[in-house]
Amino acid sequence: MKKPTPALIQVLIVEDHPTFRMGLAALIESQPDMTVSAQFSSGEEVLAADQPDLAAVILMDLRLPGIGGVETIIGLRARDPEIRVIVLTTYEADEDVFRAMQSGAKSYLLKDMSTEEIAGAIRAVHRGSTALPPRIAECLAVRAQRQDLTTREREVLELLVRGRSNKEIGAQLYISDETVKSHLKTLFAKLKVRDRTDAAISAVRHGIVHLE
Repeated sequence: MKKPTPALIQVLIVEDHPTFRMGLAALIESQPDMTVSAQFSSGEEVLAADQPDLAAVILMDLRLPGIGGVETIIGLRARDPEIRVIVLTTYEADEDVFRAMQSGAKSYLLKDMSTEEIAGAIRAVHRGSTALPPRIAECLAVRAQRQDLTTREREVLELLVRGRSNKEIGAQLYISDETVKSHLKTLFAKLKVRDRTDAAISAVRHGIVHLE
């Protein structure tokens, strides 16, 4: 009697760059135990799909037009808390890794990783494991040493990075100059920096604020 053929691992791709999406699909189809179940170019598309294959392992880009990868993961997990998402991106700042894993991703991979590493992570996540390469685990360890910022502190920091003065920050956020100064003092302490320039550099380096 023949043994039953194992079911293929269904992989759903969410990636906005057509060339990379095609390459990723080819990589998956080259694996004997995997197949591509669906492809989407944005978070809006996958969230609007009537019945996206939530049983699949989902490869999700972090930077997507419109709704970003983190927000898309949160939306999909609202439908199915057990969803299995792997973030696949070019960004490895510790805040990006932290936010992705906090949103419910099971793995965080970089696009320059080898076919073996990507395929291995898909298999691990399909089995129910969390797969984090050592360099990504190091990013999370770095992030764990930094205090969380409040929503208001993030708003102040983003405006600071974009070159706004205290007065401009206060006017845009409808808060007083003294309140802006208070937020900056707290920000400097949490980021372990001494001034505005260092705060801006730290925010961009750690992925707290993105310039694009």
